[in-house]
Amino acid sequence: MKTIRTSRLSQAVRGALLLAALPLAVAPLAASAQDSAEEIQTLDRIEVTGTRIKTAEAEGLVPVQRIERADIERSGLTSIGDVIQSLTGSGSALNTKFNSSGNFGFPPDGSGVGAGSSQADLRHLGSKRVLVLVDGIRWVNEASASGVGSSTDLNTIPLAIVERIEVLEDGASSLYGSDAIAGVINIITRKNFDGLSVNAQYGEYSEGDGETGTIDVAWGHNTERANFFLGVSYSDQQEIFARDRAQSSFPVPGTGVAFGSSGTPTGRFIFTDPNTGVTYDITPNTGNSNPVFDPTQTGCVRTDGYHCFATADRFNFSQFNLLLTPSERTGAFGQGRFQFTDSTSGYVKVLYNRRESTNQAAPEPIFLGPEAGTGNPIADGMFISRLNPFNPFGFDLDGRLTTPAANRNLILIGRRPVEGGPRIFEQDVDTWYVGAGLEGVFDAADRTLYWDVNLAISENKAEQTNYGSYDIRNIALALGDPAACAAVAGCTPLNIFDGPGSITQAMLDWISPVVRDRSKNELALFTANLSGSLFDLPAGSVDFATGLEHRRLKGSYNPDQLTVDGFYNGVPSLPTSGDYDVSELFFELNFPLLADSDWGKKLDFTLAGRYSDYSTGISEFTPKYGLRWQVVDELVLRASFAEGFRAPSIGELFGSASRFDAQLNDPCSSPLLNPGLAGNCAALGVPANYQQPNPQISVTTGGNDQLDPEFSDSFSAGFIWSPSGLENSAIADRFDIEVTYYRHEIEGAIQAIDAQTQLDLCVNTLDALYCDGITRAATGGINGFNNRLTNLGQIETDGWDIDFFWTLPETSIGQFKVSWRNTLVGEYRAVGAAGQLQPQGPGIEVVDSAIPEWTSNVSTEWTHGGWNAAWTVRHISELREDCGNAVSFPVCSNPATSTNVLEATTYNDLQLGYRFESMANLRITLGVNNVFDEDPPICLSCSLNGYDASTYDIPGGRFWYLRADIKL
Repeated sequence: MKTIRTSRLSQAVRGALLLAALPLAVAPLAASAQDSAEEIQTLDRIEVTGTRIKTAEAEGLVPVQRIERADIERSGLTSIGDVIQSLTGSGSALNTKFNSSGNFGFPPDGSGVGAGSSQADLRHLGSKRVLVLVDGIRWVNEASASGVGSSTDLNTIPLAIVERIEVLEDGASSLYGSDAIAGVINIITRKNFDGLSVNAQYGEYSEGDGETGTIDVAWGHNTERANFFLGVSYSDQQEIFARDRAQSSFPVPGTGVAFGSSGTPTGRFIFTDPNTGVTYDITPNTGNSNPVFDPTQTGCVRTDGYHCFATADRFNFSQFNLLLTPSERTGAFGQGRFQFTDSTSGYVKVLYNRRESTNQAAPEPIFLGPEAGTGNPIADGMFISRLNPFNPFGFDLDGRLTTPAANRNLILIGRRPVEGGPRIFEQDVDTWYVGAGLEGVFDAADRTLYWDVNLAISENKAEQTNYGSYDIRNIALALGDPAACAAVAGCTPLNIFDGPGSITQAMLDWISPVVRDRSKNELALFTANLSGSLFDLPAGSVDFATGLEHRRLKGSYNPDQLTVDGFYNGVPSLPTSGDYDVSELFFELNFPLLADSDWGKKLDFTLAGRYSDYSTGISEFTPKYGLRWQVVDELVLRASFAEGFRAPSIGELFGSASRFDAQLNDPCSSPLLNPGLAGNCAALGVPANYQQPNPQISVTTGGNDQLDPEFSDSFSAGFIWSPSGLENSAIADRFDIEVTYYRHEIEGAIQAIDAQTQLDLCVNTLDALYCDGITRAATGGINGFNNRLTNLGQIETDGWDIDFFWTLPETSIGQFKVSWRNTLVGEYRAVGAAGQLQPQGPGIEVVDSAIPEWTSNVSTEWTHGGWNAAWTVRHISELREDCGNAVSFPVCSNPATSTNVLEATTYNDLQLGYRFESMANLRITLGVNNVFDEDPPICLSCSLNGYDASTYDIPGGRFWYLRADIKL
């Protein structure tokens, strides 16, 4: 049995130690208002995220949040993805709190499960609609080892190389191209760094687990005409088992094993006796490893070692799951910049990053028979010979489709071979990046023009190795005629009928392969840009930027040959590969309309546009318009409107048929069947009093080469106000308010209809639009569910960012700074192509993701001499979810409306540090996140561990850390 990797340097690291908004303007979302206001009035920066014009006068047209390196260090987080996910405007996305292999299966977009990755979602529009840049250059998409990823894995970028992160939460297709519908994350690397710094951090949870250690080494050297930077980063995060926390030790707290699996170590057997016509749903008694079936005992009161299967017999798979997945990352980054002449310079960048991560799932269940619904014809059509030496029933169990329906007597067998140990999924992900460029400045017609050309080649390559899964072909042979088994070398008859321990090592050797899947994403691009001033107007010069970009994307996914042949007992999939290239031209113009007039100090209008031509046949032009009005020194209004689009990704276009296992409630299942639906269920072939045997239903997904692009409209408006009466006053050095209204509309969003919604609509309407692709066995259970990608009707969302920044005067006890950042979601509405409303919405928890109506972060900083401290409060407002079949449990807070309330949650984080200037500027920092040990609210609809891992901290644990920083 394979075990989870252990730390290699953990011990070394341990020892190293609401105002009324003016609907005319836009403000940076959460950049320090003080910094923003200063940048409005000064021209000390020439390049920012959100504009391609290299002059600070065009800065600030859109909401950009700047996260400085000091902000990252104050958080105690060791992953860029975790930093981004902590922002109030972020939505649900994968991270290392998701134990995302195993039954998660394959999402419809062909991207795979992204196991071990950390992604970013802005405005709850999905990670594939967020563009990630490094120094303004597009970053390669993730390699998940189980598909062709369409999102970026932020764990491929070492934290040690980051100078700051700029987050643009506005549509930006006209500036940066496809994928920027929801916004842009631009990671700025460290460049002008001189000297050597070493940062080491060790932390763990108060339960004594989840140890995390990091070591970052940065070196830089500057000469008159060159500067060099080298950064090396190592991070090691250890696992936490779900069984080690009360809240996650069962699938859903307070429900026991009701949400457990019918694939149990003793086995569940549903079949019809061909001799009597009696149908059984039985399981061996606990502790009885060799029951003797008595066909004369047809009821549930039995003396033959069996009893009727009941809820209490279900299997608690949570005992094997991970609450926090282990992840080990090693990265190195180097860059050199050279000043060739007074007007021309060049650079070279190289990055390598390796991630070794692990997911673990419960021992893989073997589901056999038509009600198994695995999508594997061998499993669903299983035949078990009466001659099998371990078959206790004395007759064939036949589920073959070639057998006449009246003679098929196998309905469902669920047996979980705990003898084989848990499923272990190990990911090895390698990322390469090489970039080079030239940049310079020249004068033409008394105008200064800036130019640059850039070339970048990058690759993400992943391999996932799976231990603990099974070969369904060998299982079928081992359950069939012993003579046929004996004719194949190594075949050993299989005993799935008795309790734990009945499957011997010889049996395991025959059915247990090692499964290896591989995937790769490649990106090559060339860009050329020109920026400067065109001519003068009375209010100032007209500035411009223009350029071209050509990029080629190539992706592939190659599952193990066992999977391709259809013999893998787990999630089936087929190979995927594809590529395309795109050529683009863009422009941006900034027109000064007024300056120092009765209408205010300055009014600018910005126009941008990009034309994109894809080799897949897509050609689009996307414009953007912006206004920036500095009314007075202390008040700036801003607004922007942008059209955008996102071309289908490789996985969305070319992804082959695969599967994910969804937790679905069949509306036709008793005893929860709505009497008004009885006729519809009968029309679908569901017998009266049908009870759903297994809530885990396999849903087939896949790409669609007929997909159209997504189109979007994005609008934002707001202001930044710095009251002059408070500046340098007795109560404030500075006080700033930023307000932003945002709205995004996406037409033709590429998405599959929510599977539960599709099933509900099918039963409610009997419409072929929803029912086509959903098939049922003769017993009534769903044995086929086709849920493919389509251009969904529409997604609309809007809301507000309201932020306050207060710098108090310095006194004898030090100086305080307070920042309070808030995001309020007003609307989120997703509608299917045929008008069906999807379940997501403000204040709703569904499918492991949440859209809180209000998220808020308050940070208070204190500095005094060498001392510094910070107190951060993170708040998530109340959420609601549908209780589904859990309506009878006490954890369903309002059974009358089948609604569970996830109460508002507030976390408190503290940090204290001191710098010893006499000791090489050594700074020691001690921090504790979640000081008051706040547990996340119980989530009934979440698929693992009873809580939403993308929204909340893990249950049961303060996280403390100690960090040492040395600068030489």
